[in-house]
Amino acid sequence: MPELPEVEALCRALDEPVRAFPIEQAGPAHVATLKTYDPPLRTLEGRRLAAAERRAKRLLFPTEDGELVLLVHLMSAGRLRYLRAGEKGPKTPAFRLRFEGGGQLVLTEGGPKKRAGVWLLSPEAAAAELEHLGPEALGLGTERLGEILAEQPRRLHSLLRDQRVIAGIGRAWSNEILHTAKLSPYAPAQGLSPGQVRTLADAIDSELERGLELRERGVKDAKVYRVHDKLGEPCYVCGAPIARVDFEEHTIYYCPECQTGGRVLKDRRLSRLLR
Repeated sequence: MPELPEVEALCRALDEPVRAFPIEQAGPAHVATLKTYDPPLRTLEGRRLAAAERRAKRLLFPTEDGELVLLVHLMSAGRLRYLRAGEKGPKTPAFRLRFEGGGQLVLTEGGPKKRAGVWLLSPEAAAAELEHLGPEALGLGTERLGEILAEQPRRLHSLLRDQRVIAGIGRAWSNEILHTAKLSPYAPAQGLSPGQVRTLADAIDSELERGLELRERGVKDAKVYRVHDKLGEPCYVCGAPIARVDFEEHTIYYCPECQTGGRVLKDRRLSRLLR
């Protein structure tokens, strides 16, 4: 799933083109993709978008008149692109806005499951839709992070991925952040020393900023991630093979040497298979 660096880079790339012209046609939208029906999409036609904005992993496109907000959540397989006039696009997108001047904002989604979503909301309804989200991860700071960790009797990897607690980090960047901080994914949040809290806060900022800078340059996953999805490859710090813990819904990648003192982490599913 695109996380803060990916969504922020996309937001910055879309901001100028989506503001350039009024919307000529709103839709079509796949029945599983469009999550709202009132107001109808056609109420966007003739209006201008004021900006492309981001909250956590979601994209927000408020209208210039302040009356509507188009909210897009890409989930795992959604991809949002701006196609310039004359540029060829997909025949059956999950969602499309066509602008005067010929440009298009197009959402596509790979695979049979349609999980990406589009909402057309009032500003008040958009705020309510997002009110469950925690503070933004980037720029969180040591003091605020320490307060959050003190309230959470959980493992670090699980906590970092919880959008209700800290917004914007998912599976991949949790792996990168914890490796940089030299902390075990299983470390209890309430067990960190003040120095470890400071190191983790610094790692959150440095890794998300690194990811954003690379994504804005168009760098692909293989060169962006240094730990995530690198099973068996040498750790770029110590050379030890990167290890993995598999769960049904997610996978943790880590360096046993840098993060767990040489201990290999196990998950319940693997443990059951080895009995």
